[in-house]
Amino acid sequence: MRKKAFLPFLLTISIVVLDQITKALVVRYIPLNTVFASFFSDFLRIVHVRNTAVAFSIGSSLPYMFKVVFFIVLPFLVLVALSYYLVKARDEDLSVFERFALAGIVGGGLGNILDRIFRHMSVVDFISTNNYGLFGMERFPTYNLADAAVVISVILFLLSAIFTKKEKR
Repeated sequence: MRKKAFLPFLLTISIVVLDQITKALVVRYIPLNTVFASFFSDFLRIVHVRNTAVAFSIGSSLPYMFKVVFFIVLPFLVLVALSYYLVKARDEDLSVFERFALAGIVGGGLGNILDRIFRHMSVVDFISTNNYGLFGMERFPTYNLADAAVVISVILFLLSAIFTKKEKR
């Protein structure tokens, strides 16, 4: 196998490690459901909340076994398939930039799956930003570094896929 195919996984590992360290610090030093600090005229708050579902608390009332299947097992299988594609894809199929973007998605996904496994089906969220009423929300739903990695990586991947021309060899 090509060594360069595994290079993007350094980003994956970095995201998982940084995500888990920040979550451990939040759990250790910030009591649950409290605001630790506020910055930039209350634009940014560091808080400690738990999400027992997925984005925007979708699925919080599902039975436990459904949560295991839909929040751990299926996402893990998707990340395995995505990782396999990252390793096996030809250079014509994915640019280096796109490989790193996909690796960012894998890292963020793994960070949250680890929370669900080791934190009793809940994900530690701690970044709260002011939304200034956009979309009818005063504050954006609280998130973490893994969530940010996934969102940023998806946006970068889509922009790359839309705006770069694939050359046929």
